[in-house]
Amino acid sequence: MTYAIDNTPLWKPNPATVGDTRMAQFMQAMGHGRYSDLWQWSVDKPSEFWTQVWRFCGAVGERGETVLEDGDKMPGARWFPQARLNYAENLLKERDAGEALVFWGEDKVKRRLSRAGLYAEVARFQAFLVAQGVGKGDRVAGYLPNLPETLIAMLAATALGAIWSSASPDFGVQGVLDRFGQIEPKVLICVDGYWYNGKAVDCLAKNAEVVAQMPSLVKTVVVPYLNAAPAIAGIANAVNWSDLPAGGGDVRIERVAFDHPLFIMFSSGTTGVPKCIVHCHGGVLLQHLKEHVLHSDVRPGDRLFYFTTCGWMMWNWLVSGLAAGATLLLYDGSPFAGKGTVLFDYAAAEQMTHFGTSAKFIDAAAKLGLTPGQTHDLSALRAMFSTGSPLSPEGFDWVYREIKQDLLLASISGGTDIVSCFVLGNPVLPVYRGEIQCRGLGMAVDVFDDEGKPVRGEKGELVCTKPFPVMPVGFWNDPDGAKYHAAYFERFANIWCHGDFSELTAHDGMIIYGRSDATLNPGGVRIGTAEIYRQVEQLPEILESLVIGQDWPPGKYDDVRVVLFVKLQEGVTLDAALIDRIKQQIRANTTPRHVPAKVVQVQDIPRTKSGKIVELAVRNVVHERPVKNVEALANPEALDYFRGRAELAAD
Repeated sequence: MTYAIDNTPLWKPNPATVGDTRMAQFMQAMGHGRYSDLWQWSVDKPSEFWTQVWRFCGAVGERGETVLEDGDKMPGARWFPQARLNYAENLLKERDAGEALVFWGEDKVKRRLSRAGLYAEVARFQAFLVAQGVGKGDRVAGYLPNLPETLIAMLAATALGAIWSSASPDFGVQGVLDRFGQIEPKVLICVDGYWYNGKAVDCLAKNAEVVAQMPSLVKTVVVPYLNAAPAIAGIANAVNWSDLPAGGGDVRIERVAFDHPLFIMFSSGTTGVPKCIVHCHGGVLLQHLKEHVLHSDVRPGDRLFYFTTCGWMMWNWLVSGLAAGATLLLYDGSPFAGKGTVLFDYAAAEQMTHFGTSAKFIDAAAKLGLTPGQTHDLSALRAMFSTGSPLSPEGFDWVYREIKQDLLLASISGGTDIVSCFVLGNPVLPVYRGEIQCRGLGMAVDVFDDEGKPVRGEKGELVCTKPFPVMPVGFWNDPDGAKYHAAYFERFANIWCHGDFSELTAHDGMIIYGRSDATLNPGGVRIGTAEIYRQVEQLPEILESLVIGQDWPPGKYDDVRVVLFVKLQEGVTLDAALIDRIKQQIRANTTPRHVPAKVVQVQDIPRTKSGKIVELAVRNVVHERPVKNVEALANPEALDYFRGRAELAAD
């Protein structure tokens, strides 16, 4: 089963303006008239391609002569081994050119900061870090909302060659310790509290507990968000951000090796203590420049937004937009704050050009009946991004029907593992219903069957067959690389296996059917969970769903039955008639194998902090196995709705 219904695009580039896009200009400069030819050259000639990305996108630094060493090894390849550069320097290079950022904290707080103002604030905070002895290789951690101070602290630290890591303040104490406790930061920046859906959430007691259990800290800085003068006396060695000495002078830039650690990111799964994934200065910079400038057509003066927390890789992706000359539109809080339209209010008020969000937000907005194209001035909007989970064909329809017809809708997919994308949007290609437009330049993405052979028009494993600069330099506390190798390279030798169940389409686009480890296997047939969600969530009674494979009968582990859990609209009850409609909807549009053996109503669906539903955690609960990393969940109490369900003990 494929999602594409016909070969008619939902959107095509305007012939009159497509030549103005940076992708079209890059194609012309490289001498390629078709994107497919450009992509093939980019993976066949990686040294030439990544050198041209450095030049065309204006990366600042010393490139050196060698581009790639050991290019046949994965892992093991080394990019630009003679280069010296700094990620933060590239984000701060336009220090006098207009507005750096706008910030909205729900409908409570609004702030603006010029590029010159951002530079001055980075210099001020950096002077504080230097006074604490922070230098190259030290870790600085942010336990923060998506505030201007988060960006300032990251730039100040990484400009010194220190390593930045962040988590959002909705993490509990153990969740933060599971992450930051592994990397032993020298300085922690936290917040007195935050707003969510109009309510103030105090964080001071939680901060004090975290700091007390993190002996590596020499200082903690508390950012005042709810109150100008928060009571921080209970937090050891703490200082108010507002009380830091006034800055002055230049930001100190420490140019480092291409593969010098920049970010430590954390896997968000619920199968154990999070993996600490280390990303480097050069890889993140070049990959994000490529994705912003070429694939997203972000130009100087554009206004770039992504709805994200600081615990999700999309925050790191968003802030790199400064290097492309964009103004960042930062937001913290509920995406449906105020009257439920706050993000579209923001888009209209700030002339947003690029609107990034999750597939779940698009689904929810559609369920709420929002019509932002009619209610808001979105004339400046050129592109909309969606990630976090597969965007259904109906999600594509809603965007083009209710937001804007002349819009690049870029469904994108990659992950924390590469802090970027394998497959994403493209301003010179058409958009087909339910499909991600293309494979990223320089990314040798393919789909393999179980025997490791490439397939087209069939489902299989998303792989990358050649090295790329933004591969992690490794995992923290993994000296022999064993955990890193096991995570990506065990399935196929010398091949990155990402763990997405995918299909390359006739348009050379991509469909993601869900995570490979969550695919269902009734009767030995692999089914992607997204195929079922797509059908179920079209029914108006259903807000959200989650599907697992339950070992059946109990004790027999070579077969499963499909079990569907549904969260219903308020006031709706799951009865025999609705169950029958659900099964009919799935059977009519997929195959009999997709039809669940059981449909069970639950009050809520558990999800990670970045909004991803957690099929594996629910599967463990149903099978009475422990969930090892409950702190990764935004709503861990939801797991209780799946325990001991009598419906699942019967045929």
